[in-house]
Parts: sequence; C-alpha cells; structure tokens
Amino acid sequence: MFFFLSKTLGQLLNPLVLLVVLLLLGLFLKKPLLKRLFLGAFALFFLIFTNPVITNEVMEWWEVPPVAYKAIEKPYQAAIVLSGVTGSDKGPHDRIHFHKGADRVMHAIQLYKIGKVRNLLLSGGSGSLEADSVTEAERMRRVMLLSGVPDSVILLEGKSRNTYENAVYSKQMLDSLYQNRHYLLVTSAFHMRRARACFNRAGVQTDAFTTDFYSSDTPYDFGSFVIPRGEAIVAWDKLIKEWVGWLMYKFSGYI
Repeated sequence: MFFFLSKTLGQLLNPLVLLVVLLLLGLFLKKPLLKRLFLGAFALFFLIFTNPVITNEVMEWWEVPPVAYKAIEKPYQAAIVLSGVTGSDKGPHDRIHFHKGADRVMHAIQLYKIGKVRNLLLSGGSGSLEADSVTEAERMRRVMLLSGVPDSVILLEGKSRNTYENAVYSKQMLDSLYQNRHYLLVTSAFHMRRARACFNRAGVQTDAFTTDFYSSDTPYDFGSFVIPRGEAIVAWDKLIKEWVGWLMYKFSGYI
C-alpha cells in the first residue's frame, strides 16, 4: 500500500493539474467571492510555477550543493549509486534508455575512473507499479561495462523499489562485505536530502555526491523575470513529488 501511495500521491499534486483545477473553479463557480478567490489563486500559482527565477531560487535552496572531485582526498570503499534514471518504455531494447538523471551513472563512472571510489554498488529493482524483468541495477551495470568499468568492482542490489528499500537492502549487502566503512552516496541533487536521511536511519554512514541539477548558475536575463517557461513547471513537478515523498517517509518513520 505504501509503495502504491508513494507513486500516485505525487502525481495527483502535479502543478499543471492544480492550475487547471483552480482555473475551472474560478470560471464556473457562481459566487463572485469564490470566483475571485480561485482566479486569484490561479494567477498567483501560475506566476510561481512558470517563473524561471522563482523556480531556480527555490530549487537551488532545496538541492544539496555539488562536490568537486578534488575535494575527495581519499578513495571510498564504494559509491552507492541510486536508480530511477533508466526506462523500458521505449524501443529498440538493444540499448539502455536514460531519463534526465543519467548523470548519476555517468558521474559514478567518472568517480571510479579517476580513483575516487574502489567499488560501485548499484541499487535499484523496479520502481514501476508494473513488473519489469530487468532491474535498473542491471541496466546501469550494462552501461558501466560498456564504459570500461570492470565487472569485478560492480555490486548489484536489485530488490529495492524505492529510496527506503535502497537503504535497507544496500546495508545488508555492504555489511556482508565490509565493516564500519564510510560510503559515497550518488543521487540527484533534489533527491539527496531524503536519500541520505534514509541511509543514516538504516545505519549506513555516507557522504553526499550530488548530480543531475535542476538549478542553474547562469545569470538571469530580463526574459527570465517576465517570460513564463514550461520547463519551470517540470521542475516544480519534480520538487513537489520529492516534498511529498519526504513527508510520507517522515510520517512512516523511514527518516
């Protein structure tokens, strides 16, 4: 039940859905006060959800800052790479299809190649409500092998369906291999707060290595302040889902 709710509640709070509901209520309600209230709410949320400056500032506040490679002085025994970045809904299936978060995999490969981590634990079963015969961990492994990473340094955890299970099953595997180690956790910047809290709760000590940023360091131009952008709604959708996930995990005792 928790798995189902965690995957559906965020969808219901999609910012575009909220805007449509507010607009329809404002247009079709009969009472003038309610019409003004909902149309005003629509205008306010439309400004917030489509303005690149507001979106970037909020996203930058939430995202955990990046870590420079040179700041990692000693190699970690392992990097824990979280899934959620590959898809199986597009053919041909003779290759791995990535979503936006492909940096999780690519930066993990770079970390290994430059000697910052000794091993790569790939954590992820299927995060879909439908069964999938190939786990995300296996898909990430295939890409790493094609990139020249030795199979001997890749560890697969293919049972987890969400961030909480990432932490629980990764701990079981790591405890069977190493003792009292500190690991590098690799995931998207917007996801790191919840992910690291889950691993801390599970008893796995980690340092954060964030990837896949939605915020930008590019200076704002005039258009950023006045021209609505569709990609801002996409960022808010991602952020709202993450906040919902954080609250559900908090109430469930996962973090």
